[in-house]
Amino acid sequence: MRGYLRTAVLLAGLTAIFVGIGYLIGGRQGMLIAFLVACGTNLWAWWNSDRVVLSMYNAQPIGPGDAPRLHQLVAQLAANAGLPMPALYVIHEDQPNAFATGRSPERAAVAITTGLLDMLNEEEVAGVIAHELAHIRNRDTLIMTITATIAGAIGMLAQFGFLFGGRDNDGRQNPFGPIGMLLLLIVAPLAAMVVQFAISRSREYEADRGGAEISGMPRALASALLKLEHYKQGLVNHAAEAHPASAHLFIVNPLSGARMDNLFSTHPSTENRVSALEAIALEMEAEAGARRQAAWSGGGTYRPGGPWGGAAGGSHGAGGGWHNPWA
Repeated sequence: MRGYLRTAVLLAGLTAIFVGIGYLIGGRQGMLIAFLVACGTNLWAWWNSDRVVLSMYNAQPIGPGDAPRLHQLVAQLAANAGLPMPALYVIHEDQPNAFATGRSPERAAVAITTGLLDMLNEEEVAGVIAHELAHIRNRDTLIMTITATIAGAIGMLAQFGFLFGGRDNDGRQNPFGPIGMLLLLIVAPLAAMVVQFAISRSREYEADRGGAEISGMPRALASALLKLEHYKQGLVNHAAEAHPASAHLFIVNPLSGARMDNLFSTHPSTENRVSALEAIALEMEAEAGARRQAAWSGGGTYRPGGPWGGAAGGSHGAGGGWHNPWA
């Protein structure tokens, strides 16, 4: 709930930037034009998001016959999440990573790189997929589309003001002057981008928590994040480098040199995410202990959590045996 409140506050702040700057630069008419153009472009992208991004990364569909264990795992996790089975895709890419896309749970797809499937064990793969299912359940594609719409409209307004002198619909010149308009052209989109990235980071924390709840294994997800961060070094994802605007989709940032947790990062630092997941694991263990005590006190039978009946932490050993599940 705290994550949703943070997202709502950030969206409200982004809207306030749009309304304030929009009215000062272009008046009501200019603000409306910029908003409609941004809505049109971003709604088209949202409606076609699954096809566009999957094509961008040359993702190949995999059916139950290609990877029966993987399909069984995803189906079990989707049932835990209360979601329909998403379409599964594999990306032939050495850098370990994954993302979810689609405008609704019914149109959702999860794409996983071959590098991820080769480098993680089964429980860690489950943690990653559960994280992506949490994005689908939270409708983060819609949230980020709304965010991109408002941020795009702010950028367009700044350009309108610079190109046309920032006159409002009554023909009055804006109060900033040429220098002020140049500064606004730089500062307004920058401010919108900072808020947009903050929303992206907050959705990652929420997806980590949701993924931990879906799989029942927060430490397996934490272990997966550490491995992904480590193994991606030196492995360039050329498609992501060519389309950096899609970097926020991935579970870890696929771009080279993107490691800092700052105002301009689309993802929280892995260290911070692992710390948050450890806190979630302790919460889940305390809740499991309370349930176990209540079951014993009442004469009932205690059943462990997790999709395989395991403890909340998960074993996530180094072996795994998850190599080439689609072969």
